[in-house]
Amino acid sequence: MSASGGGKAILAAFLANMGIALAKLVAWLLSGSASMLAEAIHSIADSGNQLLLMLGGRKAQRRPDREHPFGYGRERFVYAFVVSIILFSVGGVFAVYEGVQKIIHPHELDKTWWWLPLAVLVVSIVLESFSLRTAIKESNHVRPAGQSWVAFIRRAKAPELPVVLLEDTGALTGLAFALLGVGLTLITGDPLFDALGTLMIGLLLVLIAIALGIETKSLLVGEGANEADYDRIVDAIVDGPEVEKLIHIKTLYLGPDELMVAAKIALPADKSVRAAADDIDVIEVRIRQAVPAARVIYLEPDIYRPALDPSPSTDAFVLRSAD
Repeated sequence: MSASGGGKAILAAFLANMGIALAKLVAWLLSGSASMLAEAIHSIADSGNQLLLMLGGRKAQRRPDREHPFGYGRERFVYAFVVSIILFSVGGVFAVYEGVQKIIHPHELDKTWWWLPLAVLVVSIVLESFSLRTAIKESNHVRPAGQSWVAFIRRAKAPELPVVLLEDTGALTGLAFALLGVGLTLITGDPLFDALGTLMIGLLLVLIAIALGIETKSLLVGEGANEADYDRIVDAIVDGPEVEKLIHIKTLYLGPDELMVAAKIALPADKSVRAAADDIDVIEVRIRQAVPAARVIYLEPDIYRPALDPSPSTDAFVLRSAD
């Protein structure tokens, strides 16, 4: 997996979630806390999600073949989308169901092990904090300077880091809900607080899963270069003496680290085929220098005919002179 895939962040999150899940299951078995059960299922789901992200990263490294000539880079988008579905169904919906059931049928906590759920939750908060710290550190390697975290999650082309960031943030928030619910139940003796904590954990997971699903769906459908990279590509094409006009251009991410650029460029009508090919080679070098992710480039030479100008109805079409 590439650096932008956040391999360290995924591994840290997986190890933390596996240990936390086992501890929560033991605490649930001994105390009967619904919040602990919801948190245990949450951690198990997160552990499975991290395995899926690692699997997607490995599958995405396969070489292009006849059936998939542009490679398998989008495997990472597919597995990130599957993660959002699992987080919604296994984590969120189960916790909501468990919370509603405990509200309808209250269940007293076993006071013999009253301290165990609290201890597990405190340790879990510490471990999840270390996992989130690793995710933030890995994200800062690829997050543009000055970009907000919300913008990073929405704009990042590598889905793994946003997924881990949201999972860890959701896990810490869920642990706070569980700690509040279990603590109030132990203090007051009313199991309703434990049930409400479980319900809040479920609703939180559902919201995070929906946000992840929306963002990864956009990547699956196909996103082009961001505005800054788009402008750099256009400048790289028109800033040299070779091109008379950039007739139109389209970009598409084939994977998190691989951008395709397709453009129709106007060259002088009297230019030979050999000279045109040399000019295209020079332009491709400029594009890759400006945006290293632009690995697949198709430039179609043409003659500029104003009567056939495309209507610039979207930002995929740009008309500008070379001077």
